[in-house]
Amino acid sequence: MTAKRRVTILGSTGSVGANTIELVAADSEAYEVEALVALKNAELLARQARETGAKLAVIADDRKYRALREALAGTGIEAASGPAAVVEAALRPADWVMAAIVGAAGLAPTLAAVKRGAMVALANKEVLVCAGALVMKAAREHGARLLPVDSEHNAIFQVFDTDQAHAIERIVLTASGGPFRERPLSAMAGVTPAEAVAHPNWRMGAKISVDSATMMNKGLEVIEATHLFALKGGEVDVVVHPQSVIHGLVYYKDGSVLAQLGSPDMRTPIANTLGWPRRISAPSPRLDLAALGRLTFEPPDPDRFPALRLGRAALEEGGAAPIILNAANEIAVAAFLDGAIGFLDIAAVVEESLIALERHPIATLDDIYGTDSAARDMARRFVGNGGRRAAAN
Repeated sequence: MTAKRRVTILGSTGSVGANTIELVAADSEAYEVEALVALKNAELLARQARETGAKLAVIADDRKYRALREALAGTGIEAASGPAAVVEAALRPADWVMAAIVGAAGLAPTLAAVKRGAMVALANKEVLVCAGALVMKAAREHGARLLPVDSEHNAIFQVFDTDQAHAIERIVLTASGGPFRERPLSAMAGVTPAEAVAHPNWRMGAKISVDSATMMNKGLEVIEATHLFALKGGEVDVVVHPQSVIHGLVYYKDGSVLAQLGSPDMRTPIANTLGWPRRISAPSPRLDLAALGRLTFEPPDPDRFPALRLGRAALEEGGAAPIILNAANEIAVAAFLDGAIGFLDIAAVVEESLIALERHPIATLDDIYGTDSAARDMARRFVGNGGRRAAAN
C-alpha cells in the first residue's frame, strides 16, 4: 500500500475490535484511524482513541457521553454519542470499516458503510441473517466489497474460486462443538453461564460464546454463507471439528476439496481482511501439524444442538423467519446470562417465538426493525414463563 489505509472500527472495545486495534497498532505507518465506536465502555474507548490517534470516538449509550468527553478533553479527538452518531461514524471517509457491533444493532451502521462503497470487514453475522438480500443488493449497487471476518466464512472466502463458482458442489463450515460436545444431554439443563462462556478453543465475548455452546452460531452462519457466496441452503454443510484447525472447506465437482487451516486465533481472519488484497503479518501461533498428531470430525448431534435445526428451518422459510430467529436468540441468551432461564431454554424460547409470531412481508429496513421488535417482545414473554414449554414437549 502506497498510502495509509483509513480505518473505522465499529465495536472497537469488543474482542474483534480489540484484536483489530492490535493489528493496526503493529503497523501504524500503514493505517490511519478515522473513527472508533463502542457501546458503553467509555474508559476503554477513550484509551483506544488516544493510543490510535482516532479522529472521532462514538459511544452508543448516551449516558456515557460525559465520561467519554471528559476522558478526551484536550486531545483534539471529537466525541459523540447515540445511535445517529454511530451511523455517522460509519459514513466517515474510511477506506475500510470493521463491522463488529454485536447483534441487530450493527445493521444500520454496517448498511451505511456499504452504501458509500467502502470495504466492509463483516464480523457481525446478524447483519446478513436479518437483511442479507438488502445488504447484498446495496453492495452490488454501490460497489462495496464485503470481506467476511468470521473464521469459517473467511476460510471459505480464501479458497472459494469465484471464477469457478459453477464447479463448486458445496461448502462445509466447521464447528468446535463448544464446551458441551460430550456432555450428556440430561446434564445440560444445569449448565451455568460461566461454563457456557468458557469456550475450549476461542476467546470471544459472552454472547457469541453462548451461541457457540448452543451451536446457534452455526445456524446463523449457514444463513450468512448463503448470502455471501450465493448458495442454497442445501449447499452449505456443517461438521464438528473439535480441534478448530480446519475452518472451512470447498468441494469442487472434479473431486478436489480445498480447505483453509490455521490456529484458532481471530487475528488471522482479521488480518486477512485488514490487508486485503495483500497478506499482512499477524502474531497468530503457527500450526505444527506433527505436534497436533490428528484432526477429528463428526456430524453435529441434532438432539444436543437443536439450534442448528432451527437455523436451517428459518433459512428454508426465509422472509421474516431469520429475523425472528436472531432476535429471539439475543433475548434468550441475555436472559440465560442473567440467570433468568436455563441453558436448554435458549433454543426453546427461540422455537416458541418462531412458532407464535405472525409473519409480515420484509422489503425495507423498517420492516426488519418492526419484525425484530415484535420478536423480542414475544421472546420476553416466553422468558417470563421460564422458557420451558417447548423444552418439555
